[in-house]
Amino acid sequence: MKDILDKILIKEIVAPILIIFFSIIIYKIIKNIVTKTFSLKLNKTNAKKQETLIGIINNIIKYFIMIIALIMILNVFGIDTKTLITSLGVVGLVAGLAVQDLLKDIISGVSIIFENQFYVGDTIEVNGFKGEVIHLGIKTTKLKSYTGEIKIISNRNITEVINYSLSNSLAVVNFQVSYEDNTEKVEKVLKNLCTQLTKQLDNIKGEVQLLGVTKLNDSGVDYRITVETLPLKHFEIEREILKQVKLELEKNNITIPYPQVVIHNE
Repeated sequence: MKDILDKILIKEIVAPILIIFFSIIIYKIIKNIVTKTFSLKLNKTNAKKQETLIGIINNIIKYFIMIIALIMILNVFGIDTKTLITSLGVVGLVAGLAVQDLLKDIISGVSIIFENQFYVGDTIEVNGFKGEVIHLGIKTTKLKSYTGEIKIISNRNITEVINYSLSNSLAVVNFQVSYEDNTEKVEKVLKNLCTQLTKQLDNIKGEVQLLGVTKLNDSGVDYRITVETLPLKHFEIEREILKQVKLELEKNNITIPYPQVVIHNE
């Protein structure tokens, strides 16, 4: 009786545990191999694309190992997996209809990768939700907004995408100076500032440019400064340029106008 119990203990308890344990070990080994293989090609491939592809491949490997481990465990318990697989083939059409949405997600995920629509780390907008791609899997994509919300979208529902990370951005800074200030003096001061900013600012591409007078307003003269920046860096560059413009205008006694109301007493 004891021998029978020992055999049952080894076969139906220890064996499944060992299968699960070795499956985890094998997955981690293959995962490390995949990661190192892509790391060797770091200079040849887009880094974001590498990270995304590694995630997709690791997911596929994980599910494959899980299926193999499940079949092995079923064999341990005496279930005829060959008959089971044959039965699955008979009901394959029904199963296909049941998982057609999953298949659409997988096909859409692969299409997103190979069409270079977006990668992990890109900032995109889908169905009105804008955020950073923090996960791109074979079934879903996760976006994180700048305020912290995370939206999980099925890949099949991603039909139109606005990708803010594909190309450089443009920082545009508009400001006014008073009509009383000499135009030539103002432009000389601003051109010198643009030269300094070109040397000082990070995350810009090319030179900071003064476009000159853009409009004559009721209260002052409008000027515009622009510079091309790395993707999505235009907001911080605009803030820094505005700060430096104000400091430079104050330093040179150039007035920044503001709305005034004149009241006449009769």
